[in-house]
Amino acid sequence: MALQAEIHKKLGRFSLDMAFEAEDETLALLGASGCGKSMTLRCIAGVEKPDSGRIVLDGAVLYDSARGIDLKPQQRRVGLMFQHYALFPNMTVLQNVMCGTRRGGRGRVQKDKAMRALDSMGIADLAARLPRQLSGGQQQRTALARMLVSDPAVLLLDEPFSALDSHLRFRMEEEMRKVIRQFGKTVLLVSHDRDEVYRLADRVAIVKDGRVDRLDTRAAVFADPGSRTACALTGCKNISSIRPLDGERVFAVDWGVPLKLSPGPGVDALGLRMHAICPGEGENTFRCRVCDVIENPFSFTVMLRPLEAPDDSVPIGWETEKDLWRGMMAEEVTVHFPDSALLRLKG
Repeated sequence: MALQAEIHKKLGRFSLDMAFEAEDETLALLGASGCGKSMTLRCIAGVEKPDSGRIVLDGAVLYDSARGIDLKPQQRRVGLMFQHYALFPNMTVLQNVMCGTRRGGRGRVQKDKAMRALDSMGIADLAARLPRQLSGGQQQRTALARMLVSDPAVLLLDEPFSALDSHLRFRMEEEMRKVIRQFGKTVLLVSHDRDEVYRLADRVAIVKDGRVDRLDTRAAVFADPGSRTACALTGCKNISSIRPLDGERVFAVDWGVPLKLSPGPGVDALGLRMHAICPGEGENTFRCRVCDVIENPFSFTVMLRPLEAPDDSVPIGWETEKDLWRGMMAEEVTVHFPDSALLRLKG
């Protein structure tokens, strides 16, 4: 299945201008809250109407403003799972799933199809319960069953784990991975969680202010984000503006230090992931004062300020293994920033 989407919609001062294509893959829309990710899914599903644009699914035109085409949601073969599942509170689990069998016949045929979907999710024994009697994970399985029973051509997952307690997310993510693998068609995943995106997506679209800022394979986006927005969304905590000093050096304005670096055209900032800082001497070596030490469950985050940097410079975060830091434990340390670890950023 192939999905092509061009969506333009004005919402007050906010403009949604999304354009992308997806094949039989999981494409993640990764962006901050309010950037237009969920609205994009709602427009594809037909729950919201764009002001203009075109949406095509496997050759079938779902929406085309120029031609006056706007299929109803039930005509689109699109499975949308809302952030909080949108189960009908006065209906049983079985009745909720039967709502998804609109193309699957009536009566006994409809019920049998719904029960098979519940059985595939491992919740057939909950068929008579109401949504309020279910755990968060059970509600998610019900919503998945309702979505899949309609035989959709594309799945749209809107923050599928946000309503779950943290201890349930990993287990439900593994179940979602199995569902996606068995589905075998196009999946759009909306998220602002970089770890979730990395584990589930084939490609990643970085969304900024209603537009696609970067779209590439998961590996490429995380290895070379390309922009400040993408760098921050992929988890980089150390970002600094730069200005050139000479052909091989730049000045990291936020960190207050010069760096040996050939930035390339258009590069005006750098990113440095906390785990990429190396102890000891090497490229771009600095003696640093330890400003703070933050203990995480399985690591330490050590906040560093190079001795040559001014007191108002932004500290640089270094994430290190607990045993390594416990072996160092000093007020001053020597670290270096390998050129290969410095992310060149634009905008």
